[in-house]
Amino acid sequence: MALPKSEFVQLEYNPLNRIEAMAERLEEASPQEVLCETFNEFGDGVAIATGFGIEGAALMDMAVKINPQPNVFFIDTGFLFPETYDLRRRMEDRYGIEIRAVQTAVTPEAQDEMFGPRLWSRDPDLCCHLRKLEPLKEALRGLEAWITAIRRDQTPARATARAAEWDFRWQRVKINPLVRWTKREVWDYIAKNHVPYNPLHDAGYPSIGCTHCTRAIGKGESERAGRWAGHVKTECGLHGDAPTVVPLKLQL
Repeated sequence: MALPKSEFVQLEYNPLNRIEAMAERLEEASPQEVLCETFNEFGDGVAIATGFGIEGAALMDMAVKINPQPNVFFIDTGFLFPETYDLRRRMEDRYGIEIRAVQTAVTPEAQDEMFGPRLWSRDPDLCCHLRKLEPLKEALRGLEAWITAIRRDQTPARATARAAEWDFRWQRVKINPLVRWTKREVWDYIAKNHVPYNPLHDAGYPSIGCTHCTRAIGKGESERAGRWAGHVKTECGLHGDAPTVVPLKLQL
């Protein structure tokens, strides 16, 4: 006998349950294991975002050993260091891949006309929004997931990141294979595998972004101190705030 409509229990598929299960499964996994499961799970629906830091270089080396032709992109703000563009070329040559550039339609000259010169010095959040966030939104269109190279120990905002999580800012799955690694572990991997990296790292730049908003750090400063120096800003906005409750424990 059919139950009255009011007595039916509706069970709707919640994708967050799937991500929670994946996060728990991968918490102790190696970066390579995280990448393997990610490529198997999402196939052509996942892309690697790189900023060409040491983490991104290490991640690229790992990825191509698992998937020889991964979908990789970087956000070309128009203000990157010459060394960064050169590293892109070197990595493409070494791994035989294309690292796609995604960028805003607003040229630096048009930005000056619209908002006045040196926007990055007056309103770095707006500059990042125009030159980084809007292009990322387009780069992620049509994808189920994206892979980043963030680590928990980089900033307090990243301390709760997980190997797999739901990205509330971008409304898709976010995979962080290096999340549990330290900077030392990344450098050890770079040295052991002879991975090409940005020479600015050897000149006191542990974190490299745009020329206008990146400087070398001094002794005792945090590795992100050279980004947006003089501003109360530590993130460009690509990586949104973690959920209020971490980890997520969701029930059907």
